[in-house]
Amino acid sequence: MSMFKRSKVSSRRQIQIKEVKDSVLVLPNNSYRTVLESSSINFELKSEDEQDALIDNYQNFLNSLPTTLQILIRVREVDIDRYLEEFSKNLSGENENVYQEQIKNYCEFIQNLVSGNKILSRKFYIVIPYKPTDKSTDFSMVKEQILLNQDIVSKGLEKLGMKTRPLNNLELLELFYKFYNPDQIK
Repeated sequence: MSMFKRSKVSSRRQIQIKEVKDSVLVLPNNSYRTVLESSSINFELKSEDEQDALIDNYQNFLNSLPTTLQILIRVREVDIDRYLEEFSKNLSGENENVYQEQIKNYCEFIQNLVSGNKILSRKFYIVIPYKPTDKSTDFSMVKEQILLNQDIVSKGLEKLGMKTRPLNNLELLELFYKFYNPDQIK
């Protein structure tokens, strides 16, 4: 008998999210989170001087943070077959022979390029927590404070050459859905 039984409990109950309100995760015990999606930097492609500058800027960024952070990296396999299928649908709607031939050649090129290899996508997220000290704090005050922290983190990452954007309600729920249902989404 297995010690680990997979129960059919919703993702929301497993991670104990009370609600998602105005792009803020509301968690039990009076805790809140907001999530930024972030671009990345290829450190290895930078010159030695650029690497030194990045290290210094990153150190300054870490020292200026108003709160702790969680950095989350999601690596997912990309479903190239579905992509090519969508692309092939355009083939039937195309009237010009030249464009039909280009679509066929492109699909063939992609199939040859990825044959035998997995194509992976990487997404980077910054989770910003907030726990008010006052139990009776209303949500508008919490939201104001967590958005202030989010803005500080976002501007600090921009100084490093990274772009960020906050996840909205639907994107937050989708992120957690994908965590707890990895076999359904490629």
